[in-house]
Amino acid sequence: MCAKATMEEFEALLNESFEMDTPEEGSVVKGKVIAIEAGQAIIDVGYKMEGRVDVKEFANPGEAPEIAVGDEVEVYLRSAENARGEAVISREMARREEAWDRLEKAYADDARVEGAIFGRVKGGFTVDLGGAVAFLPGSQVDVRPVRDAGPLMGLKQPFQILKMDRRRGNIVVSRRAILEESRAEQRAEVIGNLTEGQAVDGVVKNITEYGAFVDLGGVDGLLHVTDMAWRRVNHPSEILTIGETIKVQVIKINKETHRISLGMKQLQDDPWDLVAGKYPLESTHTGRVTNITDYGAFVELEPGVEGLVHVSEMSWTKKNVHPGKIVSTSQEVEVMVLEIDSAKRRVSLGLKQTMRNPWEVFAETHPEGTEVEGEVKNITEFGLFIGLDGEIDGMVHLSDISWDERGEDAIQNFKKGDIVKAVVSEVDTDKERISLSIKALDGDPFADAIGGVKRGSIITVEVTSIEDGGIEVEYEGMKSFIRRSDLSRDRAEQRPERFQVGDKLDVRVTNVDSKSRRLGLSIKAREIAEEKEAVAQYGSSDSGASLGDILGAALKQDN
Repeated sequence: MCAKATMEEFEALLNESFEMDTPEEGSVVKGKVIAIEAGQAIIDVGYKMEGRVDVKEFANPGEAPEIAVGDEVEVYLRSAENARGEAVISREMARREEAWDRLEKAYADDARVEGAIFGRVKGGFTVDLGGAVAFLPGSQVDVRPVRDAGPLMGLKQPFQILKMDRRRGNIVVSRRAILEESRAEQRAEVIGNLTEGQAVDGVVKNITEYGAFVDLGGVDGLLHVTDMAWRRVNHPSEILTIGETIKVQVIKINKETHRISLGMKQLQDDPWDLVAGKYPLESTHTGRVTNITDYGAFVELEPGVEGLVHVSEMSWTKKNVHPGKIVSTSQEVEVMVLEIDSAKRRVSLGLKQTMRNPWEVFAETHPEGTEVEGEVKNITEFGLFIGLDGEIDGMVHLSDISWDERGEDAIQNFKKGDIVKAVVSEVDTDKERISLSIKALDGDPFADAIGGVKRGSIITVEVTSIEDGGIEVEYEGMKSFIRRSDLSRDRAEQRPERFQVGDKLDVRVTNVDSKSRRLGLSIKAREIAEEKEAVAQYGSSDSGASLGDILGAALKQDN
């Protein structure tokens, strides 16, 4: 009976030991450090199982391991027994499992997690999140590109989980999201304390082509280049340096986008308030050329006050020339105020107005009839352009080149560069035109020839040619033509053949055409005039005397 009872007790104890829970492989179990040797910790995980774990697995990134005999630790049971009869355990895998549980909960709650950057990989960094390794993309390190991540390595700091996949073991985190959130809170607080028109101090953080970003104590404002000074600023670096503390005025605050516009010139006196008084119309001033465009040049009269010299107001003589060929940047020039528009902050200036009109000067120094000399600058279908004093040109029309040749033929005798003489025939200062005449150099042979001859005069001519339509005659070297109908008062005598070359004839001048340089002559007109004169002297139309009697008496008196 006793032996039987002992066997039953043993069987019960054996069954109880089989029924006791034993750790499952692939689970986290608690153990106790019983020894540390050769860089390994020997851990008793119970159930008569011991395993070894490298001491370094108990260290956080960048820190020394903290482990001592007697410490209770959690480890991951990978296998209950290996070839040496020891349990295969891992502290790192235990931490990872623990971390994943914690991180999944944080990800679901959109909560921040603490971690430390401990390595650099392609495209970013690795972060230890208390046992789980996450990837930190380079773009998510900071709100601005980070050139040196050294100061961030090993530093415990908060991160935001962007994405995680436990099955694949992927976790992506962001440090930038934390900074932006913190920055947004800070910006909101700073902006809440700012008002438009307020003057504040700021530090220049960055300079660009179009302006500078100024730190107002946690929030940046844009200081545009046009708001830095009343004068023209070509580049912000002319007046600002990075790190410099400046005083600015808050111009505008956008509550939605948190954008702040700043200004420096608004804290200074506006020079335009005094422009109208300092620069009256038609007054002359010295200024500096600041900018040259296709349509003119900008001249600075004083800092903050610029005027435009339009290309049409730059030179009396240089037309259709780029302003850059007349003035240069930074050149000191004298200008005249032509117009002021204070509302639009514009001043119209003139450069040529500070110099005398060269056409007026020429008209004073070269009255009509003055002989001039110049170079043939251009030849056109209607005449020659001659360069004159004062960088101006005069024009010789085709009709003023020669007395004897047609203009189209006479102009063939000239070429560009020839030095010619001419006479000033007209100066029109309003239209900026000077008319010259080459043929007038030798006087007018037509005027010299006809002398005091005028319409109604009786002159003696010599027949030079007999033609069907009349006769050609010559007077003082000037040719004229008498038509058949003007050869006699009597129709029967209107025959050209009754005259011979060399005959001397008395004719009456019916027209003096200086333009065509021709005399209108008529024998018939002379006879009619003589008849009227005879009637007036010796009789009347109702006296009864015949025309023959009257003419006979007149001829006797002449004899």
